[in-house]
Amino acid sequence: MVMGLGHVGIICDDLMKMRDFYTRVIGLTITDEDPQRGSCFLSANPEYEHHELNLGQARGPDHPDGARPKTQGLGQMSFILSNLDELRGLYRRFQAEDTRILRTVTHGISVSIYFLDPEDNVGEVYYKTGYNVRQGFSRPIDLD
Repeated sequence: MVMGLGHVGIICDDLMKMRDFYTRVIGLTITDEDPQRGSCFLSANPEYEHHELNLGQARGPDHPDGARPKTQGLGQMSFILSNLDELRGLYRRFQAEDTRILRTVTHGISVSIYFLDPEDNVGEVYYKTGYNVRQGFSRPIDLD
């Protein structure tokens, strides 16, 4: 039986740019990496989970290990925050870093920021409100 989501993997055109974004801006920790293979493993809580995000470098068909095309079609990947203050802090960091914010919303059960990472993958950071609201609910919210 499935117990939960283990991790998400993204194949990137620019691994180092994506590594920088997810460590410096989002705040994940590098738990393991292999520059020769073009891979980087990141975690929000390394003592609990080795990695929740795996970044890999895209490569062409002439590479000795074979082709690895850039990820396409990722709906979104979401990261949980502890509270509204952390969400507001990340909102300000996104603004300072010129991270493209798609929308800030409340879903009743959570308050979220949807954004684009440097390679246009949709991400979400959110905190859980503790309320039970039937989903489909989404209203804009001002985090300033």
